[in-house]
Amino acid sequence: MILRKKIAAFLAVSMLCLGMTVNVNASEISETEKKAEELENQKKAAEGEKASLEDQLNGIVKEMDETKAKIETKETEIRKKEEELVQAKVDENEQYESMKKRIKYMYENGNSQFIEILCESKSIGEFLNNAEYISTISQYDRDMLVEFQQIVKAVEEQEEVLKEEYAQLENMQNSLIAKQDELNQLLEGKEEELEKISADLGATKEKLEQLKAAAAEAARKQEEQARLAAASANASAGAGAAVVSGNGMFTHPCPGYSRISSEFGWREAPIAGAGNNHKGMDFAASTGTPIYAAAAGKVTIARSSATAGNWIVLDHGNGLQTYYMHASALYVSEGQSVSKGQNIAAVGSTGQSTGPHLHFQVMQNGSPVNPRNYL
Repeated sequence: MILRKKIAAFLAVSMLCLGMTVNVNASEISETEKKAEELENQKKAAEGEKASLEDQLNGIVKEMDETKAKIETKETEIRKKEEELVQAKVDENEQYESMKKRIKYMYENGNSQFIEILCESKSIGEFLNNAEYISTISQYDRDMLVEFQQIVKAVEEQEEVLKEEYAQLENMQNSLIAKQDELNQLLEGKEEELEKISADLGATKEKLEQLKAAAAEAARKQEEQARLAAASANASAGAGAAVVSGNGMFTHPCPGYSRISSEFGWREAPIAGAGNNHKGMDFAASTGTPIYAAAAGKVTIARSSATAGNWIVLDHGNGLQTYYMHASALYVSEGQSVSKGQNIAAVGSTGQSTGPHLHFQVMQNGSPVNPRNYL
């Protein structure tokens, strides 16, 4: 009894420690899940910002391509105007040289009479008339020279306009290049930020999986300790003294029974699906009647089942096991060693059962055998 109390106390302390561990794990899991969610949100935001920067960068590249095409067109227009300007200046110079040659020819070939005509004028009116007459001689040359000068001036003005437009386009292109460099730097920074967030998120998820696994293991251990504690508590509270009865190899597992409600072998199944081949013997007894270990052995099963209810399996060695089913209480736990006649459980009607009874089953090398051969 003292040993059982010590075991129960140990199990209680173990359960308390495990409970604290589970609570700590649950809190850490919650915090880690929250951190993972925050990192996911940060990642989505960073990915959105990266996509926006990429869109801007694509827009800048497109605009740069368009501006480059305009610059190339403007360069072509400027080269054309430069050629037109050269030709216009050539035409102007040729006209000027031609006019000088004709004037020189007139004076060198006796055309000094024009000066004489002017000098012989009797009045200012006559002088002006004579001067006008002389001037008409080279009117064509003067008109042509003026026309060529106007062409040169117009071409020069057009060239200046084109150069200004070209300078504006170059400034625009330089501005776009600077904007592209800025966006590339922002994009690189965003990619580095994404890499860091992804790394942190991966580490957080890995930690979360480890915490969940640890929590599941702690919960499993807590459940196992609770089951063991319950079994120990039942053993402390309800287990009676050992009883050995009968002259067979086994002591009777339920000497307090009132009758055998079902023998080993063929029978009419009392419950649909239970089968007609009964693998054990059923001892009808009131709930709470003690169930004893038929022989010394080790507890391999001490738990609840949908069909067997609360049941126990004892391994006696040499391929021999005994089953105890439908108990209302279990007084031993898995892994525990028991002695022959030890009170291990109490009769009940758990699982698939039509009333309180002990289903006692003997297994030899994996096959059910008639328990009467051992009692």
